[in-house]
Amino acid sequence: MSFKNLQLIEPILRALSKEGYDTPTPIQQQAIPLVLQQRDLLGCAQTGTGKTAAFTIPVLQLMYAKLLAERDSKPPHPSRRIQTLILTPTRELAIQIGESIASYGFYLPFRHKVIFGGVSQHNQVQAIRNGVDILVATPGRLLDLMQQRIISLADIKFFILDEADRMLDMGFVHDVKRIISHLPAKRQTLFFSATMPTEIKQLAAVLLTNPAKVEVTPPSSTVDIIQQSVYFIDKQRKQDLLKKILQDDAIKSLLVFTQMKHAADKLAKILNAAGIRTEAIHGNKSQNARQNALQNFKTRTTRVLVATDIAARGIDIDELSHVLNYELPNVPETYVHRIGRTGRAGASGIAISFCDHSEREFLNDIQKLIKKKIPVSQTPVDMEISEVNTLSKPVLVKGQPSIKRNFQTAGNRPSGSFNRRRQTGMHFNSGNRQR
Repeated sequence: MSFKNLQLIEPILRALSKEGYDTPTPIQQQAIPLVLQQRDLLGCAQTGTGKTAAFTIPVLQLMYAKLLAERDSKPPHPSRRIQTLILTPTRELAIQIGESIASYGFYLPFRHKVIFGGVSQHNQVQAIRNGVDILVATPGRLLDLMQQRIISLADIKFFILDEADRMLDMGFVHDVKRIISHLPAKRQTLFFSATMPTEIKQLAAVLLTNPAKVEVTPPSSTVDIIQQSVYFIDKQRKQDLLKKILQDDAIKSLLVFTQMKHAADKLAKILNAAGIRTEAIHGNKSQNARQNALQNFKTRTTRVLVATDIAARGIDIDELSHVLNYELPNVPETYVHRIGRTGRAGASGIAISFCDHSEREFLNDIQKLIKKKIPVSQTPVDMEISEVNTLSKPVLVKGQPSIKRNFQTAGNRPSGSFNRRRQTGMHFNSGNRQR
């Protein structure tokens, strides 16, 4: 199937062709016709499946049809008012959506603006006062400008709530509900989430009216083509193992996840001292610093990018082959989002995780969620290995497909200090689930 089969208008087809797109992804194939029928939509799809185009393209087409109808029936309105609101949890994702609107709507006469906190509101306010058709916003800045009476949602015809589960994770659900209370009752609503916990289902029930449902992959399932492995390693030796892994020249770029901001900064400093070009992004970094670090990573000026989950949510790099969980998340759904940074757009990907004794409970929760046992790779005890294999060497683990990895395997058995603890009768504690 091509985009031409979806009854898209010529300006949008021309823009897609300009970007080199001709074949829609599964969620685009399913969602675009439903949105064009002006139905509310509940979409459940993992990151990297093409959700942004699935809602941006049909909304642009509906807005254009409305514009043509109004031109025929009455004079143009003297000022532009916000017709479409796209609410998203992070500034990186908001910027990414804004770029997509600019691409797909290149030949359409609509203005859009992206607003988020952490920067001066001056330019954002000026753009809104000059007239905006489509607003992409994070909850905090949107509420702030609404309270200042700079933004009104009275004319919203299309409301898109993207990454709803991340809104919940980041504590934005109450802000989202406040924003919803200002929306007109008559509107078309599109609701997207990678996972569907109970609170998200309840929010969807409030927002949507007789919605069509699109589910590309089961909630919380990991992308099958991503090859996953876990190394059992003492916490104080993780940095040594990471350096050893990075000796593999086949790893051109590596996205590393930590739980806390200070851990990201510390790890970046250690890797830079070892001669590995590394930058860190997290919520305490300025917008410019985060964008510069991301751009350096995309162009491979920086080899390693260390990120916290909130900062990494909007990272979309088509050719990112490796992701590493330096620290396992204490929310299992977050693991799915993290490894979804690789294996995008049908490409293969490799996801490596480190697990110390305090993280064993997190690993168990992750494996329950994804309904898979992650193959275990042997951690070298002395960190002095004369022969370091590349990640392209496959190894079979009982009951699992082949996986690419770096060191010789001991099968599905933890090694190193973990084995010594078992031999001495020591037991792992459950770890502290609080950050």
